[in-house]
Order: sequence, then structure tokens, then C-alpha cells
Amino acid sequence: MIVNLSDQHSLVSNWVGELRDIEIQQDRMRFRHNLERIAEVAAYEISKVLPFIETEVETPLGTATCKVLKDQPVLATILRAGLPMHNGLLNYFDKADNAFAAAYRKHEKDGTFEISLEYMSCPDLEDRILIISDPMLATGASLVKTIHFLKEEGPPREIHVVCAIACTVGIEYVKREAPAVTIWCGDIDEELTAKGYIVPGLGDAGDLAYGTKSQS
Repeated sequence: MIVNLSDQHSLVSNWVGELRDIEIQQDRMRFRHNLERIAEVAAYEISKVLPFIETEVETPLGTATCKVLKDQPVLATILRAGLPMHNGLLNYFDKADNAFAAAYRKHEKDGTFEISLEYMSCPDLEDRILIISDPMLATGASLVKTIHFLKEEGPPREIHVVCAIACTVGIEYVKREAPAVTIWCGDIDEELTAKGYIVPGLGDAGDLAYGTKSQS
């Protein structure tokens, strides 16, 4: 299932517009905060489809029956660009376990690239609800590789992906390679360049959030 949070106008589409704006992008704190806020909205929407149980809570004046999450999810992100969205999810799923993966594009001189995954920290995922954040779903290669690697820690019951911008090419790739995944995105673009960048997209989310990097 694909959920585009900008299908209906809301504050999400305003924040996506600011993420894309080349002038507003100069404010790194605002860029990170907008990623965080989009993830918070996604967390709220995801919470609506997660299983709940009823429990009794003692108040100063009596007993209330409340609905609470049946199970806490595992929140995973792809370093470094995914950290702001991970924080947004963690603001809402504040009792969740956490997982971190370091996956990046290793570029070749001819312009091609392969996905290098060099680090993983993860709890047992068997029969857990897994929510992965990555701001840009472009080719889908790094996300799919991360999902397959995470599954080695036990098969999750559900997998949700949260991103700010997704490309139809990446969505189709994820649907082929990980068909049970639900994708929640701030908006969807149609075009992908030969180098694997989304158009119009917003640029390099990691660089915009944390500064440019050197890569050998």
C-alpha cells in the first residue's frame, strides 16, 4: 500500500514545499525540523492501523477504560539522512526499540554506483512491527538492501516505510522486492535522473540537513 500524505492538502504539503525551496533550504535547522514534523504526522497516521488493546487506568476520581498500543514498534533508520525523521517517529512512538543502518551509494568513475551497507545495530525483529525512515526513496536500492538485512534479525510481522519524497521508480522497485511493505510519503515525484536523483525532488537530504560530505 502507498499512502501519499499530500494527496489531500494539509500542513504536510506546506512542509514539503519548504523542503523543496532552494532559499528556505539554507536554514538547516528548519530543514531538519520539517523532516521531523512530516515523520510525526506519518507516525500518527500509522498508529491508526496498528493493533490496540483496552486497559483500565486509575484516575484520581475513578477508573477509565483506555485504548493503548498492543505492541511497541521497532523504529529503524538509514544513517545519516534519516535521523531527523527517526526523531520525529520517536517523538510519538516514544517507547519503541530502535535500529540503525549505515547504507550509502558507493560511486564509480563511470557514474554508476552500488549500495554499501557497513553497519547495523538492531534488536530481535521476529513478529515485530518495523517502521523504517529514509527521507528520499529514489531508486529504492538502499532501502531494499536494508530491509533484507534487517529481516535477518527475524521476520517482522509488518513493515512500514516513512519518507519525505518518493519516486515512482523506487516505489515500483520496493513493491517488486518487498511486496508486503507499506510506504508513507510526504509526496511522490515521477522522474529519476540517470544518476539516481529524484526530479524535482529537493536535492541531497543528508547534505541539506548536516552539511556537505567528502566521499572517496
